[in-house]
Amino acid sequence: MALNNTRGAWPVQQEAAAGAGLQILLLALLGATTGMGPAGWLTGLAFAATGWAVLSRAVHRSRLSSFGPANRVTLGRAVLVGAVTALVADSFRSAPPAALFVGLTAVALVLDGVDGKVARRTGTASPLGARFDMEVDAFLILVLSVYVSTRLGAWVLLIGGMRYAFVAAARRWPWLTAPLPPSTARKTVAALQGVLLLVAAAGLLPVAVDAGVVAVALALLTWSFGRDVRWLWRRSRPARTARAPRMLPTSPMPRMARMSRMAWAAAGDGWADGTTSSRRPAGRYPSS
Repeated sequence: MALNNTRGAWPVQQEAAAGAGLQILLLALLGATTGMGPAGWLTGLAFAATGWAVLSRAVHRSRLSSFGPANRVTLGRAVLVGAVTALVADSFRSAPPAALFVGLTAVALVLDGVDGKVARRTGTASPLGARFDMEVDAFLILVLSVYVSTRLGAWVLLIGGMRYAFVAAARRWPWLTAPLPPSTARKTVAALQGVLLLVAAAGLLPVAVDAGVVAVALALLTWSFGRDVRWLWRRSRPARTARAPRMLPTSPMPRMARMSRMAWAAAGDGWADGTTSSRRPAGRYPSS
């Protein structure tokens, strides 16, 4: 049985390797057309290598028998995100072609709504696919935040870093890891982040307008995270109360009162000559 599982997992592992190969080909195409510098190349190659390693490990641990069409869509989107990441890294040397940058990012954002539909229609939804999709989304938002921050200021990084700050906080407070109920508002706010950041990244509007657009995105994201944290906090209160240890009285007076009552009861159960009272409940003390 273990041998069969290993053979079945090999084609799934090839999917991650194929994604890394496509990433390198796309980087080569970008290098030939835009003259991408060393920073872009190194960042793109690091993204490809890290993505291949993480995805291969996740696939191995999930024991998937088939990668699935939805995960292939997400993998293609990850390749596009890797190209956008390389362009952003290279933008500190020279600005990337606006049409190419916007085009790659727009396709990656559009595909975000495709992989979920494919998974539902083909019945191939899985925890790995959901996590894969979420991580690609979060990293694209982070990269766009970095790019826009070079024009509007470091405060834009709050958008890209909020999800990672939430994950870090969950290590300190485990109640943040509880599953959240489905929410259309949460999905809408998450989708708007990429769109609004891309509008600001295009540079077609005045700086003040772009700053207002990004400020709206940050406000919506803060509201969404705040609402979820509040729900998780309220949900965790009964569990925390149930686990709370019973506090013992610090004053010696209650303990002395209990000892006095026990002594009084013992004195009432026996006569002065050592005989046993008939009022003593049966079985309360061992018989002599």
